[in-house]
Amino acid sequence: MRRGKQVFLTVILALSIILLVGCGNKAKASQNDTIIVGSQGSDLDIWEHIAKSSQAKKLGLKIKTKEITDGAQLNNATSQGQVDVNAFQSWSYYQAYNKQNPNGKLIALGTTYLEPLGIYSKKYKSLKDIPNGTTVAIANNPANTSRDLLLLQKAGLITLKKGFNALGNTKDITANPKNLKFKEIDDTTGPRVLNDVPVVLISNTVALESGLHVLTDSIYHEKVDQGTKDNINILATAAKNKNNTNYQKLVKLYHNKEIQKYIKKKYFGTKIEVNKPLTYLKNK
Repeated sequence: MRRGKQVFLTVILALSIILLVGCGNKAKASQNDTIIVGSQGSDLDIWEHIAKSSQAKKLGLKIKTKEITDGAQLNNATSQGQVDVNAFQSWSYYQAYNKQNPNGKLIALGTTYLEPLGIYSKKYKSLKDIPNGTTVAIANNPANTSRDLLLLQKAGLITLKKGFNALGNTKDITANPKNLKFKEIDDTTGPRVLNDVPVVLISNTVALESGLHVLTDSIYHEKVDQGTKDNINILATAAKNKNNTNYQKLVKLYHNKEIQKYIKKKYFGTKIEVNKPLTYLKNK
């Protein structure tokens, strides 16, 4: 009888352990079901809204946001698994990061938007009004300097050498028919500089913060085409997660009609939706 009781207690103990381990694994799995989206600035605001949305619930997605304001740190955190998916970078930034970090590569999940860079002026109402010898303020950091120059070329104001890339600068200008002069500035000061410099190139984020609307206040701005595809923003994750279906659902969620309605209203239509396959960015 005593032995039977010991066997009974042993079985109960074993079952308890199994249940505890099962509960522990379930709790762990539950934690792992939450997708941590790392972001910054207006993108962080958007994903905080998305995380609370009914659209996320309908897709069965639990989202938690994490703010990391330095781009390289955010990509590193994604590569190392501290962040599951990040939402902040352009296709060109992503490519540069992967080139510099071959052992911690990320993969793109899908496209999100283009924030147009604009050419602004308080003095001139159109490109044709810009006279010879005009001073143009451009960004003093390499990535934005090259983007500024590419827009000036697109506007027909200058010509750049063949093969101009993200490391290019004013030395790569091969034709400057209006003899424009270039003043390099901290690109966050663009709106203030507008009072002193006739023509200034300003990113949309900086413009919005100063009450400028790129689609109505600039005299020329980027459009979604093959020439601006490198500036299209994406969602990215660690390479090992390329087949994660829940992460892929985030792209669909971003492009949800109601989510887009919110984004367009909050940012006055300046975050232009780009819902294209990744092959659009990869094609030369």
